[in-house]
Amino acid sequence: MQNSERTVQPAIRVEGAVRPPGDKSISHRAAMLAALGDGVSKLANYCTGADGQSTLACLEQLGVAIQRNEEAVEVAGAGLEGFRAPGAPLDAGNSGSTMRMLSGLLAAQPFSSVIGGDASLARRPMARIIEPLCRMGARIAAADGGKPPLAFSAAGGLHSIEYRLPVASAQVKSAILLAGLFADGATRVIEPIPTRDHTELMLQHLGAPLEQRGREVEIRGPAGALKALGEFRVPGDPSSAAFFLCAAAALPGSEVIIEEVLLNPRRSALLDVLARLGAQPHMMAVEERAGELVGTLQIHGPKPGLSGTQVAGAEAAALIDEVPVLAVLATRTRQGVRFDDVAELRVKESDRIETIAANLRAMGASCETGPSWLHVPGQQRLRGARIATQGDHRIAMAFAVAALWAEGETVIEGAECAGVSYPGFFADLDRLAGR
Repeated sequence: MQNSERTVQPAIRVEGAVRPPGDKSISHRAAMLAALGDGVSKLANYCTGADGQSTLACLEQLGVAIQRNEEAVEVAGAGLEGFRAPGAPLDAGNSGSTMRMLSGLLAAQPFSSVIGGDASLARRPMARIIEPLCRMGARIAAADGGKPPLAFSAAGGLHSIEYRLPVASAQVKSAILLAGLFADGATRVIEPIPTRDHTELMLQHLGAPLEQRGREVEIRGPAGALKALGEFRVPGDPSSAAFFLCAAAALPGSEVIIEEVLLNPRRSALLDVLARLGAQPHMMAVEERAGELVGTLQIHGPKPGLSGTQVAGAEAAALIDEVPVLAVLATRTRQGVRFDDVAELRVKESDRIETIAANLRAMGASCETGPSWLHVPGQQRLRGARIATQGDHRIAMAFAVAALWAEGETVIEGAECAGVSYPGFFADLDRLAGR
């Protein structure tokens, strides 16, 4: 991507309708499971960001036939035994989701493979997937510290395990469940707190032998053939919608409608936090789609203003992608927001705790940080500044939102990184910002 800057001017309000790009988490899973299915699947509204394209490119290297057009991504399912040995290392780009979840499938293949990524991904820890997959019989070599690239030796057959996740992670859970499709017996994953359940819902929809019991999920392998997804429209990404929901919550007189967005209960914690702060998001026209809830959200600017809150525990895990934009929103609250149990932010595309803090301070705000926490006091006025994104898409978008109520213009360095998850973000921001 070409290095670029974007200048964002203050706004009086945000107003209008927006349809966020296809949900990244569901897009990854839909592509992988469509590739394992029996038949052709057409995935409409597949996420247009670089991460989703990395998953498609890796699947193509594994011999899956994929066609792209303006209406949909068409995936010809290869079946559970249809992957072919890639002729070169797989490239996950910047996508940790691609690497972690696809590893569950690579671990089960009767051929060797290597998966790597860009410089940022090469710094991210993968030991959390290597350990359980090796316990299932996979043979995986990694760089120092359990970091990419990962080299998979041909599998001699996987066996089932019971695994208690030491850290809540939907991606690790998904990698184990995908490997469990090929393992002999019942593979059980026990979570410390509930995480995103998109993999479970989609596997059940496709007929996989999977059962959920509270924080436990079990899959029996080797599984039979999976159905194709068929015609499937990916819901809009709530993590992308969060930027406009928080912008509207911060600016009096705002009214934003988010169309066709995912409303999975394990992805709607942001709505609970906004309600506690005093904003009032409303759900409308809710329907079910392949086990997922999809609908429309409406939110108005605050009357009379926003209070404060604390985010911790299971809620923090559910909100891990929304912390950057909630942190900038915290400056508009009366009591501020404290985020606990967010150490996971330190191993994202950037060390998000420190990147958030550095950019808030650049805009004249104060904040405090610790190994696993961040506290942003309320009632702080921001001034325009140069924002160092560290190549992190959520930092770029969060501080573009902060720029709407800053004094003076703000320059977002490396703004092109927003395209990892939301290529049309700045166009939508310009369209909704009333100046």
